[in-house]
Amino acid sequence: MSEAQSIQWFPGHMTRSRRQIEKYLKQVDAVAEIADARIPISSRNPDLDRMIQRKPRIILLNKSDVADPSATKEWISNYQKQNILAIAVDCKSGKGLRAFQPSIHQVLTRQIETWKQKGMVGRTIRVMVIGVPNVGKSSLINRLSHGNHAAVENRPGVTRTNQWFPIGKGLDLLDTPGVLWPKFENKIVGEHLAFTGAVKDDVLDTENLAVRLLELLCRLYPDALQARYRLEKLDFSGLDGWKILEAIGQKRGMLISGGEIDTERASIMLLDEFRAGKIGKITLERVGDTI
Repeated sequence: MSEAQSIQWFPGHMTRSRRQIEKYLKQVDAVAEIADARIPISSRNPDLDRMIQRKPRIILLNKSDVADPSATKEWISNYQKQNILAIAVDCKSGKGLRAFQPSIHQVLTRQIETWKQKGMVGRTIRVMVIGVPNVGKSSLINRLSHGNHAAVENRPGVTRTNQWFPIGKGLDLLDTPGVLWPKFENKIVGEHLAFTGAVKDDVLDTENLAVRLLELLCRLYPDALQARYRLEKLDFSGLDGWKILEAIGQKRGMLISGGEIDTERASIMLLDEFRAGKIGKITLERVGDTI
């Protein structure tokens, strides 16, 4: 089995972003925290958790369209036990987003009642959208704001400034740059974020990352892996990730001069297909996992 690589990625603008988030938290009524439904543990930044503290919030498990539905239900139930409201969404297609505004009103029930008693009926609710890079913050806002577009690109760290977006009568959203913690104390957390694209690929050892992903998929979703890459005749037991990567490269005809398998190209393809959900609906972290 290959060894997890240590991943550190904290561009200077993220330090500034964290300070801005701490500043703007005082100006908002609630927080919409977006997490990746495939890695609900790793994609929830503990620094953000500490900054938010008692501020009313909801958790949006984004990219639920490519996550394991049964695992997503377990996570929502688990958050409910912690008195945290969570909903499954797909920000790109808009699936699940009809529940967004009612959910915000639900967590602000007491505050809204207080405003009414003070004669502040119709006061605009201000919500901060927060999360790690490339988790879907801008996609959420673009879906809800109907034309007031935030920058969207499938590359971490694109949103660089705080921006306000009205998304209907009485509700404004604040888009914030994605924030990662300065150092991944747990290598597995960094690795899972890299699998899903929250860390720039150009700072990673792509082949080692692909091998680590394969070893995880062999354990969690062997049938999906075999079906996608036609590896039915391959016995995963006793095989390391490198051998499986080579088998996939060979199946896809990814060869270089001399008939050698182009493992770098196969690695990029594997990561792209995992992120796009082409291997199957996969969740890498389950309720009760210790990472």
